[in-house]
Amino acid sequence: MADPSDVFDAAVAALDTQLLRRRRRVVAPLAGATLQADGRPLLAFAGNDYLGLAQHPALVEAAQRGAARYGVGATASPVICGHGPAHAALEDELARFVGLPRALYFYAGYAANSGALPALVERGDALISDALNHACLIDGARLSRADITVYAHNDMAALERALIATQGARRRLVVADAVFSMDGDLAPLPDMLALCERHDAWLYVDDAHGFGVLGQGGRGSLSHWGFTPGAMPPRLIYMATLGKAAGVAGAFVAGVPSLVEWLMHKARTYFFATGAPPMIAEALRASLLLIEREDWRRERLQALRLRLRAGLAGLPWPAPATPSAIQPLMLGDSASALALMDALEMQGIWVPAIRPPTVAEGTARLRISLSALHSLADVDRLVAALTATIAAAGTNTAPPRI
Repeated sequence: MADPSDVFDAAVAALDTQLLRRRRRVVAPLAGATLQADGRPLLAFAGNDYLGLAQHPALVEAAQRGAARYGVGATASPVICGHGPAHAALEDELARFVGLPRALYFYAGYAANSGALPALVERGDALISDALNHACLIDGARLSRADITVYAHNDMAALERALIATQGARRRLVVADAVFSMDGDLAPLPDMLALCERHDAWLYVDDAHGFGVLGQGGRGSLSHWGFTPGAMPPRLIYMATLGKAAGVAGAFVAGVPSLVEWLMHKARTYFFATGAPPMIAEALRASLLLIEREDWRRERLQALRLRLRAGLAGLPWPAPATPSAIQPLMLGDSASALALMDALEMQGIWVPAIRPPTVAEGTARLRISLSALHSLADVDRLVAALTATIAAAGTNTAPPRI
């Protein structure tokens, strides 16, 4: 058998050849939307701190109080002794916030999806998945061992065909992101739920990029689409992460009480994992209050989005308009995406190039991520840098074929 260094030296070299090797940076926050990356300050359109809460003093103070009261570790699985007063209060507050009867808090979003889906369906069941779902949903689907059907992105006719084709399954679970992480567009949740009700299926919604950003008081995609607290459809299973707009860490799954009780017993990433530190739960409780009360953060995101849309309209690259904080700039191939990212970085701006396997071949892009920490001047600076890059490139600015 070959030595591991021989195998992985060649494998890593192949990543370089394919322009798919990632570079991990050492990052620290500075003022506003500026980050220090490998020692250099950069105006960042890179993260998912959509509301600008990750460094908020109220969250820091809540975490400090929680650490002083409970210590820094949960010490065990939540089903042993890792579920404390802070976790219990957080789950109650999350359920009330999104208008569902009960919530279950996981230490990470990836753990929530990769644990919940195999607990909901298994061999002999059918899982129907949007083609652009996040990797954690894909992995959860595979771990479930259910029969998987992938339907074309946001294609409701294709979804209905898949529901009809799987009528013989014991259970059928439709799974989709509510806001797609690399495209920023929304799943048509009312249409999806109507199909699930018509064809006796469940709907599992991952609202990682809608929670805190969309809906009344930041209550997420369900509120955005007009679903009302206390009258949520029982077929709906809702998941959202808390390390993006909420600014902290973890995730939760919410739904009818018996479903959440089942997940508590059967989601292996909950049952067998050490719980999140109580101080994290306390920070999240503080975050929920700010999300609900400070509408100006969402209002600023909307103003930033409109300003950016106007600026991108004059550029030669496709930039699909989205209602979310995620605004993709489509380049097509990895070399073009990396070149544009590097050109912006030379001007002190960080916008990450997104390449396969995160997105499909031929759809490499810059993912522009907006935050309430950005100013209109920051957006203008980004547009000016893109324009300057085009001018420096001369005539080589034709839109890619994607």
